[in-house]
Amino acid sequence: MPNTEKTTKNDSSKSENGNCNPRKAREGEDSYGGDMPKLCPPDIPTSSSPHILSMPELLETANEVSKMTIAHEIVVNRDFKLQEMNFSPTSLEGKVKETLHKAYWDNLREQLSKTPPDYSHAIKLLREIKETLLSLLLPRQARLRSQIEEALDMELMKQEAEHGALDIPSLTTYILGTMAMLCAPVRDEEVQRLRLMSDPVHLLREIFRVLDLMKMDMANFTIQTLRPHLQEHSVQYERKKFQELLNKLPGSLVYTTEWLRKAAAELSASDSIPSSSNGSPVSPPPVAAGEVPFIHSPTAVLNQACMDLLDWESGREYPETMLMDKDRLHALQLQVNQLAIIAAVLLVSSSTCGSGIYNSPGCVDRLKRVTKALVEGLPDTRLEDVLLDISSQICQEVNRILLQLGYPALCSDKAASLKGQLRSLADKDNVVRTVIEQRIQTFLRHCLSPGGLNSKNLPQGLAPVQEELLEAGQRFGNLIHHNRQVFGPYYSGILKKLLLPEGKTDAGTNSH
Repeated sequence: MPNTEKTTKNDSSKSENGNCNPRKAREGEDSYGGDMPKLCPPDIPTSSSPHILSMPELLETANEVSKMTIAHEIVVNRDFKLQEMNFSPTSLEGKVKETLHKAYWDNLREQLSKTPPDYSHAIKLLREIKETLLSLLLPRQARLRSQIEEALDMELMKQEAEHGALDIPSLTTYILGTMAMLCAPVRDEEVQRLRLMSDPVHLLREIFRVLDLMKMDMANFTIQTLRPHLQEHSVQYERKKFQELLNKLPGSLVYTTEWLRKAAAELSASDSIPSSSNGSPVSPPPVAAGEVPFIHSPTAVLNQACMDLLDWESGREYPETMLMDKDRLHALQLQVNQLAIIAAVLLVSSSTCGSGIYNSPGCVDRLKRVTKALVEGLPDTRLEDVLLDISSQICQEVNRILLQLGYPALCSDKAASLKGQLRSLADKDNVVRTVIEQRIQTFLRHCLSPGGLNSKNLPQGLAPVQEELLEAGQRFGNLIHHNRQVFGPYYSGILKKLLLPEGKTDAGTNSH
């Protein structure tokens, strides 16, 4: 039985990709740090009671979300491509699929074994093969289209089947020759292998499998070909689709509003705490719930909000405008946390070994390789357990390096001290860990500004993870830049209400 589920997915992806528009490259600067377009804030619908969607409306909304998600994926993920879905033979899905397929093809074999043969199912399969071959043709291949139509004439095949004269081997030979002309070079070996099969039922089954792969190749080729053209309209497309969703679901930016409000409050708490006469901080004046006590620039608030995404608490609702990048940002958060541990471990090790030994050729790379291999278990493994293994392995590796350089191994007291310092990195308040995390945050904050991704902005102590941090910073900056291009007008409207409450705005206007 042909894999119609995967086929449908690939075909729909092609048509949807044709309507989606990957993101535009960095454009001009504006009052929001060059990331948000100068547009009037859109109307954000509000509602006192939730709007209940009917089933058709719900299905239509799900379809629109799917289209917008695919378009966004093509934009932000240059490696995006359709892939074959393979279930494990021992999984429930794999067993069900194999059982159904076996029953289908056994039924076909039974029909062809009758006297006279029953070709009813075979005709349906040949029609589907013909339609698939035609779908793989380019517009300019009109001659080949005519040849396929003539060679796989359905009316003629039906007449031959009625008279028991349908020549399946001859038809499959033509089909394989056409597949060899249309397939990508990577599929040549697959097609050639089909030519060696003599069992017609097994051959038809394998033809459908390879045709599915060819359709997937065509879809990926289409995505790659159209990506530069589609990028010109991605921002407008995503914003339009998002506005259509908002119109159907009034009051849908409640989590985005809370996300920005919290970021503004964090800035106020960190930047505007007054001091007493002796220089020690005192408690700030009380602030009403939901109110932002100090006014900050929209860019500063947005930057703080974006940095909060890399320290997101489990269970906290994600802002609606960031949902399509939630998995990407979560993966980035895990990577940043791992890099912080690696950098902290190397900093502690350098202070124990001394600069002479630590700067010896290959020392940093060896210690980094050991640490990186062990932190990859996070977050599935407790940090305390990971650091216990790291402390033991680092101590052994340091001793090996010392012996290779002709120095004695660490004494028991120094080895115990190194292990203890490494294990203490599990404490979130650990001084070394805190300093490293703050430096990484400073660097990533630079990446949010145009031209901020620069190794010159890398703070001291992060050189061992420079390559990984630059790559993470680039991905983070690109994600946030595209997000601001799409949702900038919504952020403008929300921040205007948060940073300039209506009463203050009116008062300011009247004072002039």
